[in-house]
Amino acid sequence: MTALVLDQVRIAIGASVLIDRLKLTVPAGETVTVMGPSGSGKSSLLAYIGGWIDPAFSTEGSVRLGDRVLTDLPSEERRIGVLFQDALLFPHLSVGENLAFALPRTIRGIERRRRVEAALDTAELPGIAARDPATLSGGQKARVALFRTLLSEPRALLLDEPFGALDAELKDRVRDFVFRHIRESRLPTLLVTHDIEDARAAGGPIVRL
Repeated sequence: MTALVLDQVRIAIGASVLIDRLKLTVPAGETVTVMGPSGSGKSSLLAYIGGWIDPAFSTEGSVRLGDRVLTDLPSEERRIGVLFQDALLFPHLSVGENLAFALPRTIRGIERRRRVEAALDTAELPGIAARDPATLSGGQKARVALFRTLLSEPRALLLDEPFGALDAELKDRVRDFVFRHIRESRLPTLLVTHDIEDARAAGGPIVRL
């Protein structure tokens, strides 16, 4: 894996500048946390990196993964995974089908099932492929959402308040689980949060907007 690099990123809406000439490098396997008050541009920054920022915003600067410039690529070609506060699992698909949805189309048949089962084993959720996502706990949904993202083979990860909907005890366990797999997968990761405990668990630098 390679680093995620932001170079001179500027984001504004009308006369209001939210992000001004931000330079940031996120090494492989490391999580950089972005903190700031509501309206400071945290989610807009993730949207710019991911390629789905509203055209009402004016933007400058580049986003790179290693030597590959992403700035002008559509979102689906950037290979950046995203986890939001809500797990956003497809309600009309089983857990296994949710995971399989993320796999490249070139992976078929038995190999497709094998990868889903392996992901569930690694997520410490063996044998639940046929379950309805509605029957899962908040922590189980969070783990399925993480592995659905990892199965899509992203080269970087964006986390937008991913633990905000979990109670305190569950939050600690899921947080540790997510950051351990980020390190193991060597993914450069940018975390947006209001919770300083999230930042401490991530273990990387903190950028304040």
